[in-house]
Amino acid sequence: MLQHITANHITSWERFYRSNFINSLTGYKSVSLAGTADENGNPNLAIFSSIIHLGSNPALVGFINRPLEASHHTLDNIRATGVYTINHIHPAIVEAAHQTSAKYAAGVSEFAAVGLTPLFTAGCRAPFVLESRVKYALRLEEIIPIAINRTFLVIGSITDILAGSELVQADGFLKLEAAETVASLGADGYYLPELLTRLAYAKTDQPVRPVSGTNADE
Repeated sequence: MLQHITANHITSWERFYRSNFINSLTGYKSVSLAGTADENGNPNLAIFSSIIHLGSNPALVGFINRPLEASHHTLDNIRATGVYTINHIHPAIVEAAHQTSAKYAAGVSEFAAVGLTPLFTAGCRAPFVLESRVKYALRLEEIIPIAINRTFLVIGSITDILAGSELVQADGFLKLEAAETVASLGADGYYLPELLTRLAYAKTDQPVRPVSGTNADE
């Protein structure tokens, strides 16, 4: 039976029920680990499921940072150094990745706490996650406060990418299922997506058709 849920219903719900429902309602999301370091080089790691593609030229990626009273270490480090990394998650590290959402004290390295390895590369002050199979570094471009709920949209431009060449198809499409990149639902559900199909650029005078030379079984 189809339910009709109104805004009044939503506001009346118990806090955690409401959070689970609304977090799930938006559907499956990209989930990754953001790696940062403070001005002294001390590493920090935090999980985010609000990462969004903003543009390809220039290559821009955004994520939503929670209110400062709830989560400020990542944003503090990005403001201080101007750089950070985004690291995909796969099944072997999903529990460690989830554990980074715990409220560790300032100065505690989530890398050490959860058993992941920081990887520093030349020219990047922020650590990658060594165990991640797809990862990229960003330079901070803009932080936009969102007044209605005191969150922040953090926008960065991609400077470096580390990914296996076997994941990159001839047209540039990344075959992330081969890397076992995990998606999330809600605050605590993790999934392995699979490709259904790739469809060619839609045109008004042509029927829907698969991308030439590709299919869901490749």
